[in-house]
Amino acid sequence: MCKKFFIIPCLLICVLFGTVQVVNTASAATGASAEISMELTTETVLSERNADVRLPMASTTKIMTALLIVEDCDLDEVITVPDKAVGVEGSSIYLKKGEEIDIKDLLYGLMLRSGNDSATALAIHHSGSVEAFVEKMNAKAKEIGAENTNFANPSGLPNDNHYTTARDLCKIACFAMRNPKFKEVVSTRDYKGKFRSYANKNKMLYSCEGANGVKTGYTVKAGRCLVSSAERGGMDVVTVVLNCPDMYERSKQLINSAFRDYKLIKLSADVVFMSDIVLCKLQNSRNFVVKSAENIDFKVVTLSNGKKIKKGDLVAELQINGSNGLLFKENLYSILDN
Repeated sequence: MCKKFFIIPCLLICVLFGTVQVVNTASAATGASAEISMELTTETVLSERNADVRLPMASTTKIMTALLIVEDCDLDEVITVPDKAVGVEGSSIYLKKGEEIDIKDLLYGLMLRSGNDSATALAIHHSGSVEAFVEKMNAKAKEIGAENTNFANPSGLPNDNHYTTARDLCKIACFAMRNPKFKEVVSTRDYKGKFRSYANKNKMLYSCEGANGVKTGYTVKAGRCLVSSAERGGMDVVTVVLNCPDMYERSKQLINSAFRDYKLIKLSADVVFMSDIVLCKLQNSRNFVVKSAENIDFKVVTLSNGKKIKKGDLVAELQINGSNGLLFKENLYSILDN
């Protein structure tokens, strides 16, 4: 090992003989192999580093598992624990052979205690087998737009074909957090169910302002992984850190920076604009993200050219400009016959 006072000659020798592993200075500074933060509703990227590198993600995998369960299953249904879910390696809620339990208690055990046995039981209940469930996981990932993700199991146990990227995982988490039931589960600190009770092991819920999810993960291969979500002042931020030894502190840094540096602008479809003498509005409510210090200007550009207007006709374009030009544009439609 190189001594401090021999650092320059040792580095020279090491470089010449190819024995030094080059350290990414950004990675050394942040402690994470990959990271990203997004605004939840628009999926606007607020910060990123190595966000498209494929990496294992440990139990953050269970975000997808839980999403499929809340979308497709009756949470009040009581099932008998399948034999294949008993004694699964890794973190566990200690399911017993022949035990009766409802899907809701399994779901909370999955997300609050990271039960790998719970993941197996839920997968078999949902699709008949773990293998069939994994196919559903991968199909859902593609639907969400997570093109660089592949699941090999519902729990996150190590497998060479089980990987994601920080960007993909953040997309999956944003999608999941827009589901009210999923959000309710992962934001729960203490759960008392019909068959089981759990305390949430996600320390972000107790240490970060506005934190409301989502999932921790760890294996030797993946390192410490954390997907986090927080809401402040009407804006939601989701972050991902992969292989990050100080995952909680780094996630809090990303979240605090996002809320400091950005703001969410919400445009309601109920707001009425004027284009010449025509009243108009957006077809749907829209959100967009700008820098906190950004001064913005709204402009309505008429497109109707004086023709007779009917309700619902495209009549103008709303343009929102910042100091560096156009930030956002959207069509405006007449709300009355003219």
